[in-house]
Amino acid sequence: MDTAVHTGAIKPVEFERVIVDSTVQEKAVAFPTDSRLLEVARHKMVKAAKTVGIELKQTFVKEGKILRRKAGGCAHARQYRRLKRTVRRQRTIVAKLMREIERKMASVVASTPQALQGLRTVLDRATRLLTQSPKGKSKTPYEFGVKVGIAVTHQSGLIVGAMTFPGNPYDGHTLQEQIEQVNILCEAHGVTVKEAVVDLGYRGVDAANLGVLIKHRSWIGSMTDKEPQQLKRRQAVEPVIGHLKADHPMARCWLKGSIGYAINTVLAAAGFNLSWLMRAVVRLSFVFAGFEHLRRRILASLTAATGSTGSDQRVAGLQFV
Repeated sequence: MDTAVHTGAIKPVEFERVIVDSTVQEKAVAFPTDSRLLEVARHKMVKAAKTVGIELKQTFVKEGKILRRKAGGCAHARQYRRLKRTVRRQRTIVAKLMREIERKMASVVASTPQALQGLRTVLDRATRLLTQSPKGKSKTPYEFGVKVGIAVTHQSGLIVGAMTFPGNPYDGHTLQEQIEQVNILCEAHGVTVKEAVVDLGYRGVDAANLGVLIKHRSWIGSMTDKEPQQLKRRQAVEPVIGHLKADHPMARCWLKGSIGYAINTVLAAAGFNLSWLMRAVVRLSFVFAGFEHLRRRILASLTAATGSTGSDQRVAGLQFV
């Protein structure tokens, strides 16, 4: 960002209006299906509970195998209603085991601290599995990963903010942290975010973001003549997200844990900004080359008109800014 400002590729005033959107950074795991992951979660929790000495009232071993086989058959036969009921039962079983293990963890004395920590890790992963929700996409109905917020400048499309939000929060609840990150990064240039152009997923958070005008199409009827044109630029963030996933390593995260998600997101955004800056340098070089060619033509014309090359040396210093 500092390099873009110093080279003149972007003006600091552009940081005052940003476009904010969210996406999902998927984990580099085997192709996820709900039924398979839920059965694996049930098996891992039962095994970890027995390791630390927790006696479960029911392990659902037999029913889990039956449900897993039934889900595969329903999916193959395209019987989606039966598949939905089967997966719902598997989620119920996993949630029931989680509650029972959490109740009994306080009174258990593990033989080793590593075993108890391993059980907590399994429970944490199972919790993240249960918090996943369908996205309504035909190709990827479920995206297993972490939510990522991206903020780009409204005019130039430079990324000025990128951060992760574990736990699948509501989009509007992430806007305050996203704007705070942008303000921190832009603090050296003496500007803060004044306008945020978002989609309808960020409604209802105006009170939590005082001093920032949040624009979305739900109040398009009360906009001025220029504001609908500004709102149309909101979709400019979509190709940025596409390039982050296709050209930079944000499609699948190979790093471990929440810190790995955050590191991968920041590095992907930095790589995109480097590509953006190289394109801007090429664009500016062509502009400067055109100005230099124009300067030389004007200099030649003035020299031919005056017929002097020595007295008018000031003409040779003609520059374009």
